[in-house]
Amino acid sequence: MPRRPRLTVPNVPLHIIQRGNNRLPCFFSEADYLVYLDMLRRSAQQAGCRVHAYVLMTNHVHLLLTPQSCSSPAIMMKALGERYVPYINRRRNRTGTLWEGRYRSCLVQDAEYLFVCQRYIELNPVRASMVTHPLDYRWSSYQANAYGEKSNIVEPHSLYMALGTERFERERRYRALFENEMPWGMVEQVRKATHRNAVFGSEDFIERMAIASDNDVMPRRRGRCRD
Repeated sequence: MPRRPRLTVPNVPLHIIQRGNNRLPCFFSEADYLVYLDMLRRSAQQAGCRVHAYVLMTNHVHLLLTPQSCSSPAIMMKALGERYVPYINRRRNRTGTLWEGRYRSCLVQDAEYLFVCQRYIELNPVRASMVTHPLDYRWSSYQANAYGEKSNIVEPHSLYMALGTERFERERRYRALFENEMPWGMVEQVRKATHRNAVFGSEDFIERMAIASDNDVMPRRRGRCRD
């Protein structure tokens, strides 16, 4: 069965997940995380992608970004791979691929769906029982979005900026989004949309994205997908 094409629409947020080959680690030391983030910054800027949220897990990464063009995400991920994989291979005295096939992605509607996706991403270490609160995990965008920690990667979406006129007000309201546990059904919706290269949003948004991308944006088979 042919694989579903990835959907990209200029100026529409995109959630990306890329996993280590055979679910094996892709980060082995603190230096690796730092190098990846620097390469992400450069690749995103060069490709025309505004990164709103991210998390680097031991064996996979999540990114939420807005591309300038249809080709921007693919260009960014290609450049990132061409920089990071040789770096790891040199350091670990290994050869071959690091990532498991192609990255997966889904279009994300703004409104409440964007913040659901940001919470999904930044709560990943909590769901994995690595920490009890996203603030305790160093390798994510939570500190930048929730507490204003300086970041040369994160560029807030306009919806984030609309949370308040002052920085501290925006940060406070953003932190409030994490006060309640994220419903498991919503977690599954984000997972399924991303793993199927589909769309996360309302029925109207799904229809509009089908027209904008000239693609069948919803999968025809149903099944349980895992993160």
